[in-house]
Amino acid sequence: MLVIVCPGQGAQKPGFLAPWLELPGVPERLAQLSEAAGLDLAEHGTRSDAETIRDTAVAQPLLVAAGILAGEALADGTALPAEALAGHSVGEVTAAALAGVLSPVDAMRLVAVRATAMAEAAAARETSMAAVVGGDRAEVMAAIERRGLAPANINSSGQVVAAGLAEDIAALREDAPAKSRVIPLQVAGAFHTEHMAPARTALEGFAPQLSPADPELPLISNAGGRVVTSGREYLDLIVAQVSSPVDWAACMETLRARGVTGMIELAPAGTLTGLAKRELRGIDLVNLNTPDDLEAARALAAAAPGKES
Repeated sequence: MLVIVCPGQGAQKPGFLAPWLELPGVPERLAQLSEAAGLDLAEHGTRSDAETIRDTAVAQPLLVAAGILAGEALADGTALPAEALAGHSVGEVTAAALAGVLSPVDAMRLVAVRATAMAEAAAARETSMAAVVGGDRAEVMAAIERRGLAPANINSSGQVVAAGLAEDIAALREDAPAKSRVIPLQVAGAFHTEHMAPARTALEGFAPQLSPADPELPLISNAGGRVVTSGREYLDLIVAQVSSPVDWAACMETLRARGVTGMIELAPAGTLTGLAKRELRGIDLVNLNTPDDLEAARALAAAAPGKES
């Protein structure tokens, strides 16, 4: 089984969209997505510096647009060559667009509201996030709870991202769980926690403007790795996701249970295949970062069990 995965915030790099804009039709497609998002994504994806694209209001639409462009290039006018889709955090919006739950334009409208609302919520209080790497999972979770923090991202068996007030993150760093490292993340706030409640309210107000369809491919949700079966279910889950944990470890367990044999990560790729390399050992991995990677991605798709070669 081949899965296509879509990265979340933090994967973006200055200039990473430039190679894609050399493909025929891509500049026009990006202009359409930019109009829906209310941002000049060509500028941000080719010339903006790291600080500019770290802004949540910029990073999230940029990532979703990049994933849509890479996915459409991989499909090349035919069906997407995958048997499942999944995305990490905002990457789940990308996955929903590629699964046919949302049109690309509606996905950009949704992510624009999401990004702006999360940026505003993050500015309300001084909050932050830190990755806790290693240690005993039970002890790590207990330490996070003891400091009044929340496990915002459960990324793998050996990595949990804690989030909450900046002072509580600092306290966790001073008293790290045994055999673990606490690594501060350069993010604007405590995403996927109660601190994002205002953003959830904003999305709840916007969601009725969308008309989701049922997924054309199995769509694996950050909510415990469940397989989404309806467009309405997806919309409810993506609204709740902004203030709820992202359980990527559970997504990988669902993939394991479904017999995953290969994974293609869409641009900007590397984060999720890196986790899969440790947690889903032995599967084939391709990072689709530039058009030069399309040949390898298509070869993997053609070689996947059940696919014609």
